[in-house]
Amino acid sequence: MDPKDFEVHDTRFRALLQPNAALEKLYGACLWAEGPVYFPAGDYLVWSDIPNSRMLRWVPGMGVGTFRANSNFSNGNTRDREGRLVSCEHGSRRVTRTEHDGSITVLASAYQGKRLNSPNDVIVKADGSVWFTDPDYGILSDYEGGRADSEIGRCNVYRITPGSGEVVLAADDFVKPNGLAFSPDESHIYIADSAASHIEGAPHHIRVFDVVDGKLRNGRVFVDIQQGVPDGMRVDEFGNVWTSALDGVHCYAPDGTLLGKILLPEVVANLTFGGLQRNRLFIAANTSLYSLYVAVRGAAT
Repeated sequence: MDPKDFEVHDTRFRALLQPNAALEKLYGACLWAEGPVYFPAGDYLVWSDIPNSRMLRWVPGMGVGTFRANSNFSNGNTRDREGRLVSCEHGSRRVTRTEHDGSITVLASAYQGKRLNSPNDVIVKADGSVWFTDPDYGILSDYEGGRADSEIGRCNVYRITPGSGEVVLAADDFVKPNGLAFSPDESHIYIADSAASHIEGAPHHIRVFDVVDGKLRNGRVFVDIQQGVPDGMRVDEFGNVWTSALDGVHCYAPDGTLLGKILLPEVVANLTFGGLQRNRLFIAANTSLYSLYVAVRGAAT
């Protein structure tokens, strides 16, 4: 790696880097790139370009093409345990799943009879439960969705119960919950609060909770992000948290120690581990998609 592309804040970070790898720019014509998700069965990556209301697909050796032309202002995406795409849609204010035949199933669109705000990011637990955040970014203006009032009146975190499909409140004490990720053993969940993006003096931190019988317990601040706000994040096989920030990707040890940074020339929105060995970091940053091989694998999903 070029020394200008990273900062080492703790010597443990060097063991996570691949010194011969270079930061690659794979695409650069988005308005706001978000929600990268890798599909090992086809060896390709899908991500959202929110203001353009489209989803793009990158295939090694073939480049970038359109995955979905009208994505309802999709934002965060993930892959469930059956390899299906799960997406958060600002425009339709719902969480959907794309079936293997291409049809779309609505997983969540309301809570207690009131429309969701604008689901933002989503993850799937091993038991099949789907966890998602619901800030109001997609209803603040017409740029990332459609301007509207919040019917719920606050921004929450929810869990979709496997089997019944019931939408259950998981946390209601966030200002603007955003990215989220499980620890490798799923005993903890990390959730970003990015409210400082729109409210002066508001949170710009990641909180961590114990996950006990499908409920969140003992919430506490994991780290404050000093450059910008945290957005999307992922966890590697050793439990290190890789999160987006203003100046790039920040990597934190499970104890909250800042290990280092991967520096980018654009604001980072989200990231994911991919490649057939799960050792390629794909980074959605403002207008572009980047990738970097690292010396660690993403947590198995």
